[in-house]
Amino acid sequence: MLVKENPYGTNTMSLYVYFETEKPAKVSYTVHVDDQDIADFQGQFYQDETYMTDHEYQVIGLIPEETNEVTFTVEYEDGTSETKTISHEMGELWGKEDIKLDAEDKVENAGEKLTDGLYVILGNDSSELDFMYYYDNDGTLRGEIPLIGYRSHRLLFQDDRMYYSISETKMAAVNRLGQVEQIYDLGKYELHHDYVFDDDGNLLILASDSTKESVEDMIIKVDVQTGEVTEVLDLADLFGSYKETCVNNSDGDLDWMHINTLQWLGDGSVILSSRETSTILKIDHLYDTPTLSYMIGQESFWEGTGYESYLLEKEGSFSNTGGQHSVTYVEDPSLPEGQYYLYLYNNNLGVSESQPDYDWSEIEEISESTKEGTSHYYRYLVDEKEGTYTLVNSFDVPFSPYVSSAQEVGDNVVMDSGMAGAFGEYSQNGDPIRTFTMDKEKFIYRVYKYDFRNFYFS
Repeated sequence: MLVKENPYGTNTMSLYVYFETEKPAKVSYTVHVDDQDIADFQGQFYQDETYMTDHEYQVIGLIPEETNEVTFTVEYEDGTSETKTISHEMGELWGKEDIKLDAEDKVENAGEKLTDGLYVILGNDSSELDFMYYYDNDGTLRGEIPLIGYRSHRLLFQDDRMYYSISETKMAAVNRLGQVEQIYDLGKYELHHDYVFDDDGNLLILASDSTKESVEDMIIKVDVQTGEVTEVLDLADLFGSYKETCVNNSDGDLDWMHINTLQWLGDGSVILSSRETSTILKIDHLYDTPTLSYMIGQESFWEGTGYESYLLEKEGSFSNTGGQHSVTYVEDPSLPEGQYYLYLYNNNLGVSESQPDYDWSEIEEISESTKEGTSHYYRYLVDEKEGTYTLVNSFDVPFSPYVSSAQEVGDNVVMDSGMAGAFGEYSQNGDPIRTFTMDKEKFIYRVYKYDFRNFYFS
C-alpha cells in the first residue's frame, strides 16, 4: 500500500492510500487507538463501482499524537474477504482545538438516538489560522481542515467535488482525495455568510462590493466551469428608498440589510434572511428583473416605509423573530400548491444599528441585550396563495444574540448557539439528546451535520 499523510494539505488528520487487488473488491476501514475514551471510527469507502481492483482513498478520522491502527477490510464479489492493518503515528494538530469535547447526554441511550454523520464546525473564528473541524457523535475530533482565513459557511457537493469558502475572497473545489482542483477568486467582492448552487450548477454567493460603502447586500454568481464572476442582485435596487433612511454602524459601514442566509427555491427564486431588519425576504426572477415577492417580519418595523404591502400576514399568536439566522427552505409534496416550510435559528435579539430609533419592545419577549435572553428553533408554514405564515413548531435553546444555526437531520434537529459555544442534537419536540460545549475565541459560526455519503463514504 502507498500511504501518505495529508499530501494535499487539506486535512491534517488524514491519510492518502493507494493499492490494487487482483480481484474486484469493496473496502471498509476502522481506526483504533489505545485510549479507552476514544471509540473506533469506521467507514465504507466510496467507489465509482461497487467492486474495483484499483483503490485510491482519503482515510479520515485519525487521532493526533496517537498510534493509529488502521484496519482495511477487503471484500470480494465471491463473498470472501481479507484484512490488512497498518500503524501510523499521527503528529500534532495545527490548531488548538480540543480532541474531545465536553458532551452531556440528556436522555437514556442518547447515542442510539443520534443521526449518522459528523458535526462540521464552520467558523470557530480566531486571530490565528482558521479551520473547519469534523467531530463525531462522541465529540471526538475526526478532521482538521485548514483555511486561508475568515471561515467556511457550509459544505456543498457537486460532480465529485466538495465546495467551501477558504477566505473572504476565495472558494475552493476539493475532490474526495483532498486535492484542491480549483480555486475561485471573487475579485472585488467579499463573500459572507452563505452560498448555494442554482439549477445550472453555478455558485450563488452572498457578497459585499469592496469598492462601496454599503456591505452584505448583494448576490453574485460564479460559473464553476470558467470561474467568471457576475453580480446578479444589489438589494439597493429593490429597497432604495428604505436604504436612504439607514445610518452607518459603529464600524463606519452601512450594514443596512446584513443578509445572512441564501436559499435557492428553483426557477430564479431565492429566500434571504436579513439580520438587520429581522425579516425574511423572497426574491423572484433573480436572473431577469429581480422582484420582491414577499417579506416575513414585524409590521411596525416596516410601517411608513412603503414596503408594508409585501408583508405576509401572521396567523396565530407568537412572537416574530429577532436577528434570525440559518433560514432553510423545505419543500413538502404532501402540502397543497403554494405551501412549504421555513425553519430557522431565532436569535431573539432586537438590535439594528442602521435603525437605532426603532423600539424593539414591539416584539413580545424579545431580548434587547446581548447579555441575556432565550433563543429558539422556529418552523414556519408559509402559504403564498393565502399570503400567510404560521409557527408550527418551536423550542428553546441556549441564548446566542448573533451567529448560530439550525439544521433538520432525519428526525432530529442540530442547533448551534454560537455565542454560547454550545451545540447539540434535539428531537423534533425540543428534547435535547446530546449537547456539546467547546472553547471559543469569539463564537462558533455554524454547526451542520454531514454524512459524507457518495463522497468519502458509500
